[in-house]
Amino acid sequence: MAVREILLYPHPILKEICAPVTRFDAATDGLIQDLLDTMIAAGHSVGVAAPQIGIPWRVVVVDVSHSKLGRDANHGQLVLVNPDILEREGHCISREGCMSVPDYTGNVARAASVVVAFCDRSGERRVIRANGFEAIALQHEIDHLDGLLFLDRVSSLKTDLFRRKHR
Repeated sequence: MAVREILLYPHPILKEICAPVTRFDAATDGLIQDLLDTMIAAGHSVGVAAPQIGIPWRVVVVDVSHSKLGRDANHGQLVLVNPDILEREGHCISREGCMSVPDYTGNVARAASVVVAFCDRSGERRVIRANGFEAIALQHEIDHLDGLLFLDRVSSLKTDLFRRKHR
């Protein structure tokens, strides 16, 4: 459908708790396609959440298969509608960035493995276990649905937030 503009922090929609999707209709499918188009067009993105394009609905897309960090362990291109993290295991700290916060990266503590329940693009209920970089990406995108940015998870803005070098 369309590549959409990414909202930048401190846009107020990025801090909203998103509404659950209640119908799988043309509007929902159009949103999903816009998210996929936007993620793919960015070239470097491994995920986009609906509020990042101005729609406060509980929909995210994730695909780490083209990233060197995720290419060996992934579920391919995922569309997650109304995702819910059921289990978290382990602990890892990794450097995260976000298209909505383009000038910074930060060290964020997350679970190393998650079990996520969601509906796919056709409305079918699915449950997956994700590990490593894919688990991190899923947690990052699902956080957007609850009005959280990686900045909210950085333990120290003084020591764990870094200015991104732009080319």
